[in-house]
Amino acid sequence: MIELLNKSVEIIKDNQSVYGSFIASPYFPTYHYSWLRDGSFIAYSMDLMGEYESAEKFYHWIDTVIKRYGYKVENIKEKVKDGKRLVTGDFLHARYTLDGYEETEQGWGNFQLDGYGTWLWGLSEHIKLTGKEELIYNFKESIELTIEYLSHLWNYPNYDVWEENGDKIHTSTLACIYGGIKSINEFLHDKKLLALCNEIKSFILTNCVSKGHFVKYIGSKDVDASLTWLPVPFEVIEINDEIFINTVEKIEKELFHNGGLHRFKDDTYYGGGEWILLSAWLGWYYAKVGEIDDAKNIKKWIEDQMDDNGYLPEQVCFHVNDDKYYPYWIEKWGEVAKPLLWSHAMYIVLIKMIEAGEKNADKRCISF
Repeated sequence: MIELLNKSVEIIKDNQSVYGSFIASPYFPTYHYSWLRDGSFIAYSMDLMGEYESAEKFYHWIDTVIKRYGYKVENIKEKVKDGKRLVTGDFLHARYTLDGYEETEQGWGNFQLDGYGTWLWGLSEHIKLTGKEELIYNFKESIELTIEYLSHLWNYPNYDVWEENGDKIHTSTLACIYGGIKSINEFLHDKKLLALCNEIKSFILTNCVSKGHFVKYIGSKDVDASLTWLPVPFEVIEINDEIFINTVEKIEKELFHNGGLHRFKDDTYYGGGEWILLSAWLGWYYAKVGEIDDAKNIKKWIEDQMDDNGYLPEQVCFHVNDDKYYPYWIEKWGEVAKPLLWSHAMYIVLIKMIEAGEKNADKRCISF
């Protein structure tokens, strides 16, 4: 739908701050911040639409933030070397104010590593699409700080993408770290980083598999929709990997419902509805493997969730895991976040991946 595609670009651009950050959701006060992870995928969607200036402004914002708090990385290095215990205040944050400072609200799982891997991946994609390899040098300090940070902490328990389970090591977080370091190393050509990637991949295959499928975190036997990130886009494994195929089948069976994808089976946030961005991710996978009709069905489902303003929500709560939790969150934080910029971004990505999948199919037909 051209209308929603253009509207999505408009919403994202209108909600990019003068500093370059993307607000997660403009009318949902709890999300009046910018996350490195969410923002990197939003920037990626802008790159896919040729809005290179918007994407680059975001990466400049990250560059500023990381350099501002780079002293924390040096402190962590020293504490690790001396065998000292790391505490909450030592870590870089997952989200920041729009002007690039740490937020002060309590109760958030702010030690998350996924965003730091994701921004390296996003920057790499931006460079590939624009050819601006000078950004590797312009952002040299923040790139090196990020790599140092991840090198020391990649197998350290931290909160997952949903800001839960801070005492666990999460498969999708490891995928983000692997994908970010591997992508940026295409420009750095550092053998030590290649060895680190191999170590992380081996760690995932050894510790994050149960009964033939990938799991939500080490020690779990359950799947999480974020496991679709392993091959797409972070390329930890091939998209036709047998363990991953088993994982997708389990995700489809347990989390997928009429076009919408739940986060995980015990999710109770707003009752645990179906997430727009995760549905788009599964569609991205379908487009990659040539299942274009399935990808288009998800695209249609997403379009059906658009309201009269052209807004997409974070999640849809018609089919929830536990309906008694829906009113709890309504009372606590109000209606579901809408528009959610990450939802609009992943809708854009899905459309672009469907287009690419159709072109590849046409090429195969011509070749045949």
